[in-house]
Amino acid sequence: MEQQHVTGGTLSGIFKDENNIPEAYIVPEIHQREYLLNGKLVPWDGAVTNIYSPICIPTSNGLERKLLGSVPDTSPKEALEALDAAFAAYDNGLGQWPTMSVEGRIQCMQQFVYLMVQQRDVVVKLLMWEIGKTLPDAAKEFDRTVDYINDTIDALKDLDRESSRFQQAEGTIAQIRRAPLGVVLSMGPFNYPLNEIFTTLIPALIMGNTILFKLPKHGVLAHYPLLKAFKEAFPKGTVNTLYGKGSEIIRPIMESGKVSVLAFIGSSKVANGLKKLHPKVNRLRAILSLDAKNAAIVTRHADIDVAVSECILGALSFNGQRCTALKLIFVQKEIAAKFVEKLNAAVSALKPGLPWEKDVKITPLPEPNKPAYLRGCIDDALAKGAHVVNENGGYTQASFVFPAVVYPVNEKMRLYHEEQFGPVIPVVPFDGIEEPIKYQVNASHGMQVSIFSEDPVEVAKLIDSFVNLVSRVNINCQAQRGPDVFPFTGRKDSAEGTLSVFDALRSFSIRSLVATKVTEPNKQLFNAIVREHNSNFLSTDYIF
Repeated sequence: MEQQHVTGGTLSGIFKDENNIPEAYIVPEIHQREYLLNGKLVPWDGAVTNIYSPICIPTSNGLERKLLGSVPDTSPKEALEALDAAFAAYDNGLGQWPTMSVEGRIQCMQQFVYLMVQQRDVVVKLLMWEIGKTLPDAAKEFDRTVDYINDTIDALKDLDRESSRFQQAEGTIAQIRRAPLGVVLSMGPFNYPLNEIFTTLIPALIMGNTILFKLPKHGVLAHYPLLKAFKEAFPKGTVNTLYGKGSEIIRPIMESGKVSVLAFIGSSKVANGLKKLHPKVNRLRAILSLDAKNAAIVTRHADIDVAVSECILGALSFNGQRCTALKLIFVQKEIAAKFVEKLNAAVSALKPGLPWEKDVKITPLPEPNKPAYLRGCIDDALAKGAHVVNENGGYTQASFVFPAVVYPVNEKMRLYHEEQFGPVIPVVPFDGIEEPIKYQVNASHGMQVSIFSEDPVEVAKLIDSFVNLVSRVNINCQAQRGPDVFPFTGRKDSAEGTLSVFDALRSFSIRSLVATKVTEPNKQLFNAIVREHNSNFLSTDYIF
């Protein structure tokens, strides 16, 4: 296939003058001068970090990223103060929050959701401006997060009801419940700055842990409207926010040994470095969602139209900036030309533009260095025999990059191995299905795979090969995280621990039990405690 000429054409008009931006989507500059510490919004008059949008504005100096505002640039001193607040609030499991009844914690979480929903409009706007997420996707992220919290509340009610009975065996009677672990350091990514971090923060919180909440580098302002909700809904010290350079403020927190759980979504390299900082590694539980290079396998028995449609969704939803994105597409040689032809047409039909524009699919990228990185990956592939086969593929203007279909890709190229995390679709032709299997065997990641075939024997063989290599096998559909009731995890360097509404409650807690010998005095003692509601743990209360 011949490389298409990259001209840009109408793509050069992506960015608009400010006076052409609809008033409904304009947000005033937000200069945050406070942070949540020990139940108070503490004023900040120190150094700040300016927050710029991926959306550029034409100026006399050319295109410039729009200033959205600024946030505190706190130091290790403030970070350790936040740690001390969380540690004191937990109080070795004796604090108000960890000893509160399940029903009491649920009521606090319901109050938080009520306050959170009131901030929906401003949070959705900030998600568009800060990370370039389209209006429908930004609204979906907020609403999905609210649904996740409500589903977590319901799951905890179910769990508590199951735990409310006593068990008896071999002359011993016991009640088994789940107890919190301690201080949780929660760190999330920019691509889902609300939803992803809340999938760790919310279950950790509702199970009775106290929280250190490190805001993502991009998407940080979107959390500012929610700080008051955290302050008003939970006891002091339960939730504390961290701002500043992660490399500076996280090290002393981990080195203190006071963190019981590291909840981190990002790269395996960073996660490994953080874990090594903890002086008591056996006391640290890690819940991690890490690298992924999810492959699609399109065989000669596939419905090509279905495969193209799902691969477009999987590779380019939110510009391909998802850990569950399809980042490498294997296509059997017999159908490769036809597949790539239809893939090109589908990519060309995607509307580029600004997040609030109707039907827009491709938007500017939040990471300043991402366009240059993607260009480097594409150039490496071109130098080793591949082509950009779609019109305008890889066209770049400031923070905007139009998707590039790169074909044929092979194992000598960076795009074969590196997680590009952006709008580049590498297509690898293959002869036999053992080739993509071999790829996954040798890969350092193991999150998901998507298989496209209508042949039941072939699909069955691929299923049996991949279920022991990745954590989720998708048949004739894109890779994705949801529904949130399904387990979300990965093999190899892709994850540690399991997240879902159900699993997360267990990930951020530990089974604990109260037991005694079955004697008449002991039975009378337990009955008295339960009847008089003397204990929040030893209880048969039934939460509806």
